[in-house]
Formats: sequence, structure tokens, C-alpha cells
Amino acid sequence: MSSVDSSDKWERHRIRHNHHHQPIANVNLVHAEKLSRGQRVADGLARIMGSWTFIVSQSLVLACWIALNVIGYTRHWDPYPFILLNLALSFQAAYAAPIIMMSQNRQAAKDRLMAEQDYIINMKAEEEVKSIMKHLEQQDEVMIDILRRLESQHALILQTLPLQAPSVSVPRE
Repeated sequence: MSSVDSSDKWERHRIRHNHHHQPIANVNLVHAEKLSRGQRVADGLARIMGSWTFIVSQSLVLACWIALNVIGYTRHWDPYPFILLNLALSFQAAYAAPIIMMSQNRQAAKDRLMAEQDYIINMKAEEEVKSIMKHLEQQDEVMIDILRRLESQHALILQTLPLQAPSVSVPRE
């Protein structure tokens, strides 16, 4: 078998890498593009209501409300059991809870989408690793073939060369 035949054989069997999968998408962008204006507003409100800034601001407003109604000498718009304050807080809670729950449901859907994307990426990585391993196995076969050829050529060269006894030189004293 000539070297040209051998290279042709390996060229035909050579593994060519190709991708059998769709490109990876940014799940955050895909999810954000699908949101309606109402969903964006709900997410924004949930983000604000779930912050320390909102808690501190609301606490300050409540403290001022109570202080002004307790200390107010002339006009108490909401005297001591603070019924108007309770009504305002109930109204806020009645609207905040569903808005926050809608946002949490969308976040759960986004988390499921991210988990699915992670699975797809893991499958792609596994496909890539298998391809690399197959390519390395092919390289091993080529290297073993080359080694066998070198050994056979080495044996042929040893057969064609006349064997000479090594000359031993005796040191002179």
C-alpha cells in the first residue's frame, strides 16, 4: 500500500465536525420580548415593592401619618384606631399581592425556560465531547498505523544492512 493510498484512505474516513443543533439563545432576551406592557408594569411594581427602599419609604410614611394624627392639635383626619390608614394599607395589599403573584408566576416560567435551555446546552456539550472523543480515537488509529509502518520500514532497513560485528578496541596501557 503506497503512502498516497493510505492518505486517501484516511482522508475518506476523516471525521468532519458539524453542528446538528440550533444556536444558543439568550433566554432573558427571548422572555423579555414576549412580555406585554401590563406584564412589564407588574414586574416593575413587584421589583419596587420588593425592595428595601420601598419598605423604608413606607415605614417613614406610616410613622409620619401616625405622628401627625397623634400630635395634631387642630385637625385629626384619621384619629386613633387609624381606620383610614388601615383602609389604605388593605387597599395597597389587595392590589400588591396579585401583582407580585403575577410577577412570580412569570419568574417561575422563566426559570423553567432557563432549566430547559440548560438541558439543551448540556446535550450540545455532550454531543461536542462525543465528537471530540471520536476524532481522538481516529487520530489514535492513524498514529498506530504510522507506528506500524515505521516498525516495518525499520525491520526492512535492518534486513538490508549487512550485520557487522562491533569492533572492540582494547585500551593500551
